Amino acid sequence: MPEKTNAYDPTCLPDLLPIYYKKLFPYGPYFKWLNYGGVPKGYLSRREFSFTLKDDIYIRYQSFSTQDELEKEIQKRCPYKIDIGAVFSHRPREHKTVKAAAFQAQEKELVFDIDMTDYDDVRSCCSGADICDRCWPLMQIAVKIIDRALRDDFGFEHLLWVYSGRRGVHCWVCDETARKLSQTGRTAIAEYLSVVKGGENQTKKVGLEENPHPSIKCSVDIVRERFKDYAVKLQDFMGDEDQYMKVLQLVPDEKYRAILEKEFEGKMDTSNKRWLLFVKICEDRRQKSDAKRSPNLEDEVMLQYCYPRLDVNVSKGVNHLLKSPFCIHPKTGRVCVPIDPENIDSFDPFAVPTISTIVEELNKAGTVGDDEKKVRDYNMTSLKPCIHVFNRFLSGLEKSWQGKMIEQSDIKMEF
Repeated sequence: MPEKTNAYDPTCLPDLLPIYYKKLFPYGPYFKWLNYGGVPKGYLSRREFSFTLKDDIYIRYQSFSTQDELEKEIQKRCPYKIDIGAVFSHRPREHKTVKAAAFQAQEKELVFDIDMTDYDDVRSCCSGADICDRCWPLMQIAVKIIDRALRDDFGFEHLLWVYSGRRGVHCWVCDETARKLSQTGRTAIAEYLSVVKGGENQTKKVGLEENPHPSIKCSVDIVRERFKDYAVKLQDFMGDEDQYMKVLQLVPDEKYRAILEKEFEGKMDTSNKRWLLFVKICEDRRQKSDAKRSPNLEDEVMLQYCYPRLDVNVSKGVNHLLKSPFCIHPKTGRVCVPIDPENIDSFDPFAVPTISTIVEELNKAGTVGDDEKKVRDYNMTSLKPCIHVFNRFLSGLEKSWQGKMIEQSDIKMEF
């Protein structure tokens, strides 16, 4: 099923971007985020930004000392894409004046990139960059699982979730402990969260022990709650022979595989009936102690079809660049907006504001004069609730800066 269309025309992007960057990009909150309260000093000026301009012209090692510098350069360049990189030992724009060995990436948020393309072997509605209502629940499940694990298992608090503008989601873990993680630490967390393993040529990609780790059990609970509505009803994942044979390939015992295949060819002629029988056979297999291999077969299947598929390479490198929030996706025109993980079920990617929509809304509302600074231009458009989500995230982050500033200055502040 192809992706839903909207009224956005990509050929208009060069005309719309200057208006967006002049009037609608939320420079204040954006700067506040990346400056981290000025703790430590010079943090932002050592941060790398990269710009992708029209015709795929790519400029790396941009850096800015002030919000004003950042605004002026973005408005001058009108990038089609902004990527955010690491905080370096020296200002990135001066990297050519520093010996290569001395110019080192020191810190960056721990980031995760979940892309719908990586689920192509387990979704029947779309492929590649396309998404629809039938496969988007995979992203909802991914956000719920990863958000819970990062908060409960690792104790991280400041997670910024962002819609990528087309087919996926990004997570920025902004706690100081996360930003200071080494490559080894980042790799360990990414591997801990990776359950679906193996490339295209590997059929069975999830293997669980008899008594899985508590984190895996929590993930199974999240998937189980949604599996029937998503996999059985929306995806009809055992609806025909090709589909149910994919599931049967995951059954390690020839005996049970043959029983299921015979039933599936007969009266068990819907995904619902086939899945109910599959669950029953898994239970029978356990009861008879026949489940030495894959004792949690039902859970393995659910996780293979629904567990988040992470690009580990994005997460493990301190120096990896990731698309910035509030970019415009050039193909869809959608703004890369922050997502509230607690309300992920009500987040609709197809309702995300496009650049053409918000520029039109701004034109209808009329622009705000300099004397009315309390009302930002973006607050007169459908971008307002998205920036509200961002500001809520920032208010939590700000409290951690205040604590850090008190600690550094050794001054007791009254609240």
